[in-house]
Amino acid sequence: MPERVVIIPTYNEKENAEKMIRKVMSLPGDFHLLIVDDGSPDGTADIVKALMTEFPNRLHIEERRGKLGLGTAYIHGFRWAIERKYDYIFEMDCDFSHNPDDLNRLFDACAKQNADVAVGSRYVKGGKVSNWPLGRRLMSYYASVYVRMVLWFGVRDTTAGFKCYKRKVLETIDLSNIRFVGYAFQIEMKYTAWKLGFKIAEVPITFVDRLEGVSKMSTKIFREAFLGVLQMRFKKIKPAH
Repeated sequence: MPERVVIIPTYNEKENAEKMIRKVMSLPGDFHLLIVDDGSPDGTADIVKALMTEFPNRLHIEERRGKLGLGTAYIHGFRWAIERKYDYIFEMDCDFSHNPDDLNRLFDACAKQNADVAVGSRYVKGGKVSNWPLGRRLMSYYASVYVRMVLWFGVRDTTAGFKCYKRKVLETIDLSNIRFVGYAFQIEMKYTAWKLGFKIAEVPITFVDRLEGVSKMSTKIFREAFLGVLQMRFKKIKPAH
């Protein structure tokens, strides 16, 4: 079984899906790709399925009914990947805000530099954000500061969604006990891995705001993250086994 799989959740990503798939498939390292589509009404899943014959056994899709949330899409993908024994399991967005060329840098952090989780980070030396308005940039930066203060947690980009996990991390985390579905999900996964003793490395990236399609950010998602961090502070975290 090839060792690397990238999980990308989609909802109405017809402008980006084919370009992203072709880019990931072109990278050195024989990446496999799992699209978890939440019933996109714009035909995203049809685009993926049409390409599966071109990339047999490397491109996969799991279709779910309805928009069930980012966190549950990733957990669905994690379980799928664990079952198929992939050694390195990545998560990233479909909108090119995460540069697929950075996948191998995240892989190297885990495979060659002994990290258990590699995070594509905007807020370490060399990392940056492009195309974001100042208000959104400040909100994101200070959200990470808030998380570090509340959780006493050393990761600088706590809400980052571009990551590589060694399989043992996802096997150890009790995925059924991960509560949040929006951006708080990203915080909860990193914090849980850290509390369970895994080593987290931050790899500097340039985050680029999406050029096509519609952002999924909402006030509800931000509120969940803000309140969720307070709940995480007092949560008991135990391994799955």
